[in-house]
Amino acid sequence: MDKKYIIGIDLGGTKISGAIADMDGSILNKITIPTLAGKGALTVVGRIADTIIKLMESRSASYGEVSGIGIGSPGFVNSKKGYIAFASNLSGFNNLPIVDMIEERLKIKTYLENDAKAAALGEMWFGAGGNCSNFIYLTVSTGIGGAIVYNGDIFTGSSNMAGEIGHTILNPEGPKCGCGHNGCLEAYASGTAIARLANERLKECEDSLLKEYDNITSKEVFDAASRGDKLASDVVDYSLHYLGIGIANLVTLINPERIIIGGGVSMAGQIIIDKVWEEVKANSFKPMYENLSIVPAKLKADAGVIGALGVVLTRSKGKR
Repeated sequence: MDKKYIIGIDLGGTKISGAIADMDGSILNKITIPTLAGKGALTVVGRIADTIIKLMESRSASYGEVSGIGIGSPGFVNSKKGYIAFASNLSGFNNLPIVDMIEERLKIKTYLENDAKAAALGEMWFGAGGNCSNFIYLTVSTGIGGAIVYNGDIFTGSSNMAGEIGHTILNPEGPKCGCGHNGCLEAYASGTAIARLANERLKECEDSLLKEYDNITSKEVFDAASRGDKLASDVVDYSLHYLGIGIANLVTLINPERIIIGGGVSMAGQIIIDKVWEEVKANSFKPMYENLSIVPAKLKADAGVIGALGVVLTRSKGKR
C-alpha cells in the first residue's frame, strides 16, 4: 500500500498537539488536547495514541498509509533507543520506552526526538534553515534549549544529548540555574532570568514603567524597554549581552553557517538579532563570522508539531 501520510506529535507538560500531513509535510489537520500529566505516563501515552488515531480518522487513513510518526518531547531523550530519560514537567517519564509503546499499539514506525532538536529539524525542512545543512538552533523561552544541525541532521554526541546550549556555563560564580549549576546561559538570558532580574531591580527603583504590571514576564520587560524605560533597558542589555557571548562561543567552537533563534523571547524582534551580532563581532574572530547569518526562526507557535513532522522526514530518509 502506498504511503500517503506522516504524523507529528508535540508532547508538552500541559498539552499534546498533533498534526497529520502529506508526504511533503503539508499539514492537513491539527488536534490539541490537554496532556493530563498528573495522571501518569501510561495515561499520557494513551492520549498520544488516541490523538494519532483521531488524526488518521480525520483523513480516513489506514494504518498502512502512514509512513511514520514523529514525537517531540521535552527533557532528555535517547532518540536512538526511543526512550525519554527524564522530563522535569512529566512525572513518571523516567526511562519511558515511548517509541516501543506507541509502535506496539499502532504498528506504525515511530521516531522520538527532544523538542528543541525536533524544532531545529522543522526549521531545516520548512523554516529558516532551508538550503542550510550546518546551523545552530536556539530556543530562548522559559529556558534555553538548542540543537546543532550537522550535515542535515542533529549532532547527538556520544550519549545522544549534545546541544544543551542553555547549560553551558559562562560564569561559575554567576546566578543559580534551575539545573543546579551556577552561571549557565539559561540563568542569564532565558525569559525566566530576564523576569527575575527585572523583579529584583524593581525593588530598588522608584521610577519604572514596570510598576504598572502586576505580573512581570520577559514580554513586559521588552515592552517597557521599547518605551524608553531605563530599568527595563538595562535588564535587556544585560541579558542579551550574555546571550550574545554564549552564541559567540558557539561560533568560535563550531563555526556554523547560520544561527537561528526561536522561542518566546525571540518575539521581541530585531533587538535580539542586533545585540547578538554586536557580541559575536566583539567576542569571536572575523573569519568565523564573516559568512555567518543570524536570523529569527520562522515556525513560531507551530514549531513543535512541525518539528515532529521534520523528525519523520529526516529519519525516514535514512538519517540516523
